[in-house]
Amino acid sequence: MFPAHEKRSIPTIHGELGLTVEVASADFVGTLTAIDARQVEVTDRRGRVRYFARTDGAFIVNDQRVTLLAPDLPTPRTQTRPVSASGSVSLSHKARVARPSRIYVEGVHDAALLEQVWGDDFRLAGVVVQPLHGADDLAQHVAAFKPSAQRRLAILLDHLTVGTKESRLKATINDPNVLIVGHDFIDIFAAVKPERLGIERWPDIPHGEDYKQGLATRLGYTDSAGLFQVVSQAVRSWTDFDQSLIRSVEEALDFVTKEDYVP
Repeated sequence: MFPAHEKRSIPTIHGELGLTVEVASADFVGTLTAIDARQVEVTDRRGRVRYFARTDGAFIVNDQRVTLLAPDLPTPRTQTRPVSASGSVSLSHKARVARPSRIYVEGVHDAALLEQVWGDDFRLAGVVVQPLHGADDLAQHVAAFKPSAQRRLAILLDHLTVGTKESRLKATINDPNVLIVGHDFIDIFAAVKPERLGIERWPDIPHGEDYKQGLATRLGYTDSAGLFQVVSQAVRSWTDFDQSLIRSVEEALDFVTKEDYVP
């Protein structure tokens, strides 16, 4: 990953429990709660636990990329706590009563793929995810929801990048109880890492052509429903998604579940 001269320049520090670290490859920040010769356990401020390989330069401490030095253990520490598809500790708690706050997504495919990975988190937090069936009437959807400090709304949009239709829709909403986040891709299908489907990259679809059908046709499927089945089977954990989607879902969850949310 790094040239030889960069490897030599990366400092090594002791992986002390309680150390605040940022995972360079995963946009995840938390405290170091366990470490062994192979992996590092990091717990974020919401109590979510994830495990990462203890590789050279894999973590950032005080804005500097570092290699964490593990204690000299006779055998690697084994992971004993079950982990959900989203990377959090899988708990046996029952789902809580649904909150009045909601997360809106653009369509049924978005809702289904998020459920596959974050479903346990949604139920444990009492968060309902609802499809909008398109975002063109975003302002009307927000007005109908009647957001308040006790009834927050997070909206996950496709293709939320500078100059897109989605960015213009976001600009029409100015409410502190509404958070609009998104990923970089035209459709959530393309937010799945292409290698998970055995392809090098997602095909480019000309402007004006139906995006999902265009993907399906170029990848050899009759329609988008057939392609969705394959995409759905390819998604097994949060690591199957691009970071822009992971970051936005986590931010949306934080917003609708935490009174002290800080962006």
